[in-house]
Amino acid sequence: MEMLRQLLGRLAPIVLLALLVPTAPSFAQASAQVRVKIVKAGLLVGGGAGTGVLTYRGRQYSFRVTGLSLGFTAGATVGRLEGRASGIREISDFAGKYSSVGGGAALIGGINGVQLRNDKGVTMVLQGPKAGLEFAANLSEIMISLR
Repeated sequence: MEMLRQLLGRLAPIVLLALLVPTAPSFAQASAQVRVKIVKAGLLVGGGAGTGVLTYRGRQYSFRVTGLSLGFTAGATVGRLEGRASGIREISDFAGKYSSVGGGAALIGGINGVQLRNDKGVTMVLQGPKAGLEFAANLSEIMISLR
């Protein structure tokens, strides 16, 4: 009986800690919702710009997007992308230079998808419709700055 009481005395703080830990706020990485509108045009070298909104930990942050693509690009499109960003520890991690290798095509309309990663470890996976005429196979660098 004494041994059982000692065991329960040792387990009680561990059980109490396990019950309290999930209620503590987490400052680790959290995922976020991203919406962005991009206008893009080019012939061989492409350029684009746009705006977006990041929803992170219940708050909305506006941002600007500018980009340059090198490789084969011909045409012009307008795209609206939505998706998730992961690997954010603090809001400042979201801003910076992202890179992507990819390609795509649109004839009047199409679906666009992209996976981007910055040097702070933030990864975005975005997709959505685009309208216009474009054929592309390129390496892209995208700059995101919070407003």
